Amino acid sequence: MPRVSIVIPTKNEEKMLPKLLDSIKSQTYKDYEVIVADAHSTDATAKVAEDFGAKVIEGGMPGPGRNKGAVEAQGEIIAFFDADVQLPSSRFLQDCVAEMDKKGLDVASCMVKPLSRKPVDKALHQIYNAYAVATEKIRPHAPGFCILVRRHAHHGIKGFDEEIVLAEDHDYVQRAKKEGHKFGLLKSHPISVSVRRLEKDGRMALAIKYIFAELHIITKGQIKKELFEYEMGGEEKGKTDDGK
Repeated sequence: MPRVSIVIPTKNEEKMLPKLLDSIKSQTYKDYEVIVADAHSTDATAKVAEDFGAKVIEGGMPGPGRNKGAVEAQGEIIAFFDADVQLPSSRFLQDCVAEMDKKGLDVASCMVKPLSRKPVDKALHQIYNAYAVATEKIRPHAPGFCILVRRHAHHGIKGFDEEIVLAEDHDYVQRAKKEGHKFGLLKSHPISVSVRRLEKDGRMALAIKYIFAELHIITKGQIKKELFEYEMGGEEKGKTDDGK
């Protein structure tokens, strides 16, 4: 039985998924399984995952997809990644698991860095990192594309709230903290993430959306109806835009 179960929700990710899977394959830490929860992709996503040796199951939107993957997970630790991230070091899993163990964390996330050289992208991700650090102890935040959680904690909080349509990842770690599970930001490595959503929606427009969403959650509660248009995954066959 593997100690770590990697769960990846996907939809039309034949372009991005191989990069993540290659970075997983290169890990020095080998005690893992990979579960791809696929939301009816119309491209070769499932084949890419199966060729890698991953277990492919029926998925859904990110929250439900992660929950379905967690049901299949055998590991003590579940690592939720999105298809458009890459593990930046061959020691990523080894060091992150060791840091979780050393600090006694039940739930964890990492700093983020963009797969981009543009100063504006670096600045936006640094702003997020600073906010995540500032709120870590009082109202933690964690991007859904990189959350590590002990299986007992995930099941203890009944997984991701599938009624929430935006920021279900932040709600997830905040509920975990409220129920007594220890959360922390790992310092071992940042996680590398694509900027395709920034490119698709516009950098400032997306930043404003996220600020508005955060204020909405603080003042009115979780977002359970669509405030903004959201498209999961990569491009569908016949489309030319690539956004998450």
